[in-house]
Amino acid sequence: MDNSSQIVGERFALGHARSPDWRNAARVVAEQIGERDDDSLGFLYVTDHLAPHLGDIATFLAGATGVLNWCGTVGIGICATGTEYFDEPAIVAMACALPGATVIPFGSADEAIAAYRERGAGIPGSFAVVHGDPRQAALAEDVPRLAHGTDGFLVGALSSSRGAYGQLAGKPAQGAVSGVMMTGATVATGLSQGCWPLGGIHEVTEAEGNVVVELDGRPAMDVFVETLAEAGVSDLRDLAGSLHVALPVTGSDTGDYLVRNLVGIDPDNGVFAVGEDIVAGDALMFCRRDREAAEHDLRRMLRNLKARAERPLGGLYFSCLARGPGMFGEVGRELAIVREELGDVPLVGFFGNGEISFDRLYAYTGVLTLFADPREVPG
Repeated sequence: MDNSSQIVGERFALGHARSPDWRNAARVVAEQIGERDDDSLGFLYVTDHLAPHLGDIATFLAGATGVLNWCGTVGIGICATGTEYFDEPAIVAMACALPGATVIPFGSADEAIAAYRERGAGIPGSFAVVHGDPRQAALAEDVPRLAHGTDGFLVGALSSSRGAYGQLAGKPAQGAVSGVMMTGATVATGLSQGCWPLGGIHEVTEAEGNVVVELDGRPAMDVFVETLAEAGVSDLRDLAGSLHVALPVTGSDTGDYLVRNLVGIDPDNGVFAVGEDIVAGDALMFCRRDREAAEHDLRRMLRNLKARAERPLGGLYFSCLARGPGMFGEVGRELAIVREELGDVPLVGFFGNGEISFDRLYAYTGVLTLFADPREVPG
């Protein structure tokens, strides 16, 4: 068993440990967190080795720390400040004191929307931390429905496991989405796509299903090849596996876009195919996703976020399972970058089967939320 060092903030307390015996790991985590009877909420993530014991771990932590509302789920990888656990039995947990905030755990989108409406007209929009079940068909509809039904902003990720799944929202949850809705909490959020845009934005002028035929009124492959040449790429093999297509989000004031795989090219017919149906009038751009691009974009996001919350109290980080050591080269590198930029901020999270930001599902992204003192966040 490994006893990790404790990081405790005035309002956020963090614990994490690895052990093949969930009781031993939970005991170490509880000792690190300490007694927190006044805390309104805790976040708990376990690797899939311990997934069958998620509820037992939450019950143990509630008795040992006094924190009664634990929200969380399972990940093949989980993380804490500067630390990642992959393919080993481990627990990360963080207790949170959120004075002045209303905290409402929910086990489904319907439950959250009903709770929001019961509070009556004139209340501010909500902020919600959401855990999704990738096995449930309703997930794709429930994410935007939850955001719009609560006038809210969502952050979170989809559970990942090679065995048992599980979610907690104050108690075991079975819905396509679950989590905790808040009003009155001061947060700043950021999204890292891990990409480097190549060239500008193009208009799709002809498409058939997922095949792009024309861009800007010209053969799609001509524009594609020219864009790569302008970026200094003369051989597609130089970008094997790292070249993607990005679809800018209509109406976004932050330059947001959805990344999709480039699934095939046909130079003879001057077309290429992407991992989503495209229609004439869509906007499209090309981008590169590799270790260098991912680290550059992560640091950009972190610096931007810290400028909006200079002294964060605690945070949550949700990253894609395809990032982590697969993208950054070694276990711990991604969270080391976060620590380099933010310092020893109490932080927990996990590596999921997809990420949630605002009202959309993403892939290959990192979503970070910082809880901040309202006096320190610019208006």
